[in-house]
Amino acid sequence: MRLIAILSLLMITQISVAQNKVDARQVIAHRGAWKNTGAPQNSLESLKHAFELGCGGSEFDINMTRDGVLVINHDADYFGSKIEELTYAELNKTKLKNGEDLPLLENFFKMAGKNPKTLLVAEIKPSPSGAERSEKIAAEAYKMAKKYKLLKHTVFISFSYEAVLKLVSLDKKIKVQYLTGDKSPDVLKAAKVPGLDYHFSVFEKNPDWLKKAQALGLSTNAWTVNKPELMEDLLKQGISYITTDEPEKALELVRKGL
Repeated sequence: MRLIAILSLLMITQISVAQNKVDARQVIAHRGAWKNTGAPQNSLESLKHAFELGCGGSEFDINMTRDGVLVINHDADYFGSKIEELTYAELNKTKLKNGEDLPLLENFFKMAGKNPKTLLVAEIKPSPSGAERSEKIAAEAYKMAKKYKLLKHTVFISFSYEAVLKLVSLDKKIKVQYLTGDKSPDVLKAAKVPGLDYHFSVFEKNPDWLKKAQALGLSTNAWTVNKPELMEDLLKQGISYITTDEPEKALELVRKGL
């Protein structure tokens, strides 16, 4: 009996260690690695830096121009011009501070194909025009990821629940996470949404949601996690990913074993 008890204790310990094991694959660079590199956010340069750092993934934001071109930019406007009201050629008259063109999603996917170990966290930005256009952006981004054979390496995220549901309807195997934080893990599971990516404060206000999501088999992410103590806490809780403006700090923590 004593031997059985010892073996049981060893098994529990091994499971606990496995659950608390963290690695660089959990670190997602928010809009690329820009804060400590000087690269513009969402630029190809910042995204390349994320690859070079060894981040598990890089998050980036997708909008669509009036002529249907998918571009990488955080806001619905680009240097004061509304993206969906102008053509790509009109918008691209203004360059990023590093001289880059307004980044094309297609060019980023071409670059990402050379770094297959890095997860692509593609945020579909809600369209100011409403849900229908948001769904269209989601569908077009999905088609492009499929074209470049990157679906297995891409997690789509969005504040638009309609865009999330559109993506789920396109592919039963798709990796997608909802961003807004207003739906419990149970609701997402019932809607067949396979993951959530909530601001860390949502998990603080709902301390059981992370464990519930894990129990339901949902992938989990938290943004924007910049304080080392918060990084450590979430990683130790077994969160799938943390999205951070400080990927260097997160990677240092992980490599030191927290």
